[in-house]
Amino acid sequence: MSAPAATSRPLSGTEGFICGGMAACVAVTVSNPAEVAKTRMQLQGELAKRGAEKVYKNALDVIAKTWRNEGLRGIQRGLGPAYVYQILMNGSRLGFYEPIRRQCNKIIGADPTDQIPLTSVFSGAASGIIGASLGNPFFLIKARMQAYSPVLPVGAQHYYKNSFDAFRNIWHAEKFRGLVRGIDAAALRTAMGSSVQLPTYNWTKNQLVSRGISSSNSIWTFLASSSVSGLCVLAMMQPTDTVLTRMYNQPTVRTPDGKHVGVLYKNPIDCLWKTLKAEGPLGWYKGSTAHFLRIVPHTIVTLTANDLIVGLYKRIRDGHL
Repeated sequence: MSAPAATSRPLSGTEGFICGGMAACVAVTVSNPAEVAKTRMQLQGELAKRGAEKVYKNALDVIAKTWRNEGLRGIQRGLGPAYVYQILMNGSRLGFYEPIRRQCNKIIGADPTDQIPLTSVFSGAASGIIGASLGNPFFLIKARMQAYSPVLPVGAQHYYKNSFDAFRNIWHAEKFRGLVRGIDAAALRTAMGSSVQLPTYNWTKNQLVSRGISSSNSIWTFLASSSVSGLCVLAMMQPTDTVLTRMYNQPTVRTPDGKHVGVLYKNPIDCLWKTLKAEGPLGWYKGSTAHFLRIVPHTIVTLTANDLIVGLYKRIRDGHL
């Protein structure tokens, strides 16, 4: 992810995948309660005119009411599939970003270590799409489990005992098509976020180091770079994140030819358009506060932990510990 020292060879795709997955699992444990709040805020008042009655006032109200009515299990709903998703998603995003970027640089005749905006953005989007495709079934299950509330429900409700029960129910009802439902929205969302996450992180980190503001191995460098990256991801990804939550959670019906189709939306563009018509442009940004509370600490912990884990791994691998 960051430029390696001259005496240390770069991580392979497998090594980067494992280190990135470990870092993401640390982060999601911290950020999952905010993800639950974001999911419920995005579904509240779905396709309803402005002024409709609200179950939750804001993100903090979601967390407070969920804790009061559902306890720790409620605010950590979907944590199991979230772990698997993070390993696949961020393992791919963090692990494949550098190999793809280096190869793209070679193709255009540039030095593999150069931070070129075009190849950086392309590599971030490409590695994100790979991760989103691999992790789609787990994100689908996570979103449905987080939306479910036995006390204060919003949106369509899908009750699953656990992740295995979710897989079994979805496969029984819709087969493979059910597990890849929303993958187009997932790819769009993740491409938007990934296209800026690592490029802005690396750019900020390089600026801090090259200008002598902070050292490359300082925890403050990691934190500052991660904070800038998290804000950029939030700005880019919020509308498509709302779309993804709604595409995943919408009820389905069986057509005469045996296919299961969404009741509310045909595709991500249809979801964006219907949300705009019914709720106005602010409908795209429902749950933004909760998303901020999730994405910024999640990005900070993920990228900081990834740098620390990669550094430790390299020292162990190269015999410098």
